[in-house]
Amino acid sequence: MEGQMDVQEILAVLHKWGIHTLGQLAALDKEQLAARLGPEAIGMWKRANGKSQRLLKLVRPPESFEESFEFENEIETAESLLFMLRRFLEQLAVRLSTIYLVAKELTLRITLANKQCYERVFKIPQPTNDVDLLFRMLQTHLENFRSEHPIVAVALSAQPIRPVSRQFRLFEIALSNPHQLSETLARLVALLGSERLGTPVLEETHRPDAFRMEPFAWAVASDSSAVASAKEDVPSGQNPKSGSDSHALRTAHSTAALRRFRPTVSASLLLDEDTLAHVRSAEISGKIIEQRGPYFLSGNWWDEKSWARAEWDVQLENGELVRVNESDPPSQGYGVARGTWKVDGIYD
Repeated sequence: MEGQMDVQEILAVLHKWGIHTLGQLAALDKEQLAARLGPEAIGMWKRANGKSQRLLKLVRPPESFEESFEFENEIETAESLLFMLRRFLEQLAVRLSTIYLVAKELTLRITLANKQCYERVFKIPQPTNDVDLLFRMLQTHLENFRSEHPIVAVALSAQPIRPVSRQFRLFEIALSNPHQLSETLARLVALLGSERLGTPVLEETHRPDAFRMEPFAWAVASDSSAVASAKEDVPSGQNPKSGSDSHALRTAHSTAALRRFRPTVSASLLLDEDTLAHVRSAEISGKIIEQRGPYFLSGNWWDEKSWARAEWDVQLENGELVRVNESDPPSQGYGVARGTWKVDGIYD
């Protein structure tokens, strides 16, 4: 900051002398300039005369691995599109291989006649430059691609990465064929949709079995990040298996584990003077001889995703211990069975 102020002061003095251009500065006497304005002015004088020397810094502009093409005529079939994509992949593979890189991600952009742009990102589990493999991934996705408007342009970009080899730990193994896995996942996404394929992650809620699907993450995490991720999956103080009361039939069966039905089984509950008397479902049926509950659970009461349920742990006359629940109970009172009943599972 101090050097910058010296330069400003020198410029102010030069302007008072009527020096406003580089030519005027270069015409000044070097010795006289040094005596009056100091060494900083000498540096400015050398730069103005082209006598200043410095090391050149090589700055490489970021290289873009992208291919695009605008069709002369609008296309409505996939053949022309696949032909161009094949050419794009061949060119990208050559460019990446020349500088010893591989593609870890592909981004496909399709411009339609109505100016809308369709974009799809393809994650590659095992980065590669295999044209056939990458082309099958794109082809599988485009087999189920539908559009009301014809295509006028297409672009394909690749995200490069250096080939990485890692040593696995004792109980880790590599995929036998990561390229085949990538192709299989692409076919599943085309058949089921991207929202139905991924890794289930527990929601941060007390609602039993609440989860969401997240895309697969292929990056290799370190041990510390893996432990941190595992801690984040289950919020502190919450049971990932169930949000029910922990004392339900705990005294009689301290080692009981709930074997859940997924999905839960619809059931009918009969009452006998405000007491659960009989359960009937496709999986289990019988007379209820003992029960604990209800245990009320609720959440998200502040938005449109609000939910409420009441749970019972019941014992049937054949000895089975069963958990049943009533969704959206009418009140916090007991004995009113007007909601939707389901069987959560059986205690082992």
